[in-house]
Amino acid sequence: MINIPFAKPSIGEGEIAAVIEVLKSGWVSQGPKVAEFERAFAGYVGAEHACAVSNCTAALHLALLALGVGVDDEVITVSHSFIATANAIRYCSAKPIFVDIDPETYNLDAARLESAISNRTKAILCVHQLGMPCDLPRIVKIAARYGLRVVEDAACGIGSEIRINGRWDKIGQPHGDIACFSFHPRKVITTGEGGMLTTRDPELDNNLRRLRQHYMSVPDTARHQSTQVIFEDYQKLGFNYRMTDIQAAIGLEQLKRLPDLVGRRRELASRYRALLSDIPGVIPPMEPEWARSTWQSYSVRLPEGKDQRRVMQYMLDMGVSTRRGVMCAHRESAHPPGTWTCGTAYRGHICGPGRCPSLWHSEAAQDHTIILPLFPLLTFEQQNQVVAALESALVHR
Repeated sequence: MINIPFAKPSIGEGEIAAVIEVLKSGWVSQGPKVAEFERAFAGYVGAEHACAVSNCTAALHLALLALGVGVDDEVITVSHSFIATANAIRYCSAKPIFVDIDPETYNLDAARLESAISNRTKAILCVHQLGMPCDLPRIVKIAARYGLRVVEDAACGIGSEIRINGRWDKIGQPHGDIACFSFHPRKVITTGEGGMLTTRDPELDNNLRRLRQHYMSVPDTARHQSTQVIFEDYQKLGFNYRMTDIQAAIGLEQLKRLPDLVGRRRELASRYRALLSDIPGVIPPMEPEWARSTWQSYSVRLPEGKDQRRVMQYMLDMGVSTRRGVMCAHRESAHPPGTWTCGTAYRGHICGPGRCPSLWHSEAAQDHTIILPLFPLLTFEQQNQVVAALESALVHR
């Protein structure tokens, strides 16, 4: 019996009532609630435009398509991320080019960026890993120098902030061309599944809205409200990446609670740091002075020589669920063995099988970190139990 789950969404009576209201309205697909959620989300992050979609993978796919990423283009990103980051690039028939991470923040190491740029590079897809903002100012500056587009994978980033030019900006304004968010149950706020794209460019926003709905020339809401018969057309290949009004209703209520949810996460993260300081060799995550993380997940590095799987299993046996460090896409097989070429990423990236020196920090983070339970409903007593289980696992032989 698992006593402490790894994650747990915080759903209240407000979300339940909002769903009932939508069900009674008779409009449950993409409609007025989605539009309301988009306006509220844009207002929260300070973006001119927000477009809701079915999930963050869809958001990443549409963002790259809207920016013109296509066959044989290269997109620079990190391997150290959920597989969706790399997959979205492949969906566009483009090639992910992986650069290593900063071992302290687990985000893209901007110092390695320029060496990865080629005449085929079209965009940079940076990740705000586990809710920790990446070095956006430096990344955007390099992108501008080479005429590249910037997409932010902010799946975990809603509520995060970054200090730029002396002011604190919310992740999602965006500072690149498009920022993409996730509302999966493990994220800071949830709609069950769901995603959002934010941009300052009205043309990009219009293109994203059409792409998410089969590139339909007239949206459902306009046809239903019209007093005249309207025949829509479909001028380009589009997708069914729509969010429902049921999901949006949940999202609106979650967004109202976001400051409290983020505040609680930051409180728990601060307490973890204090509790873990008494365990020799355990290295807690680092927050740069210019960043404020949501602490969507709390990843700690194990002492040298400790076996990740054994530590996790021991903790699980003690009733504490954990997860391994963030995966590396280049270690996964997305195509038959032997078909890889330099630059197509996934397994065999440049170095072939085994440890890849160019992605050493990424692989080390996957192999030697574990992610501890952190969610708003986690109590201090449960948090004490998590730390006690970790300490016991580390001394267990």
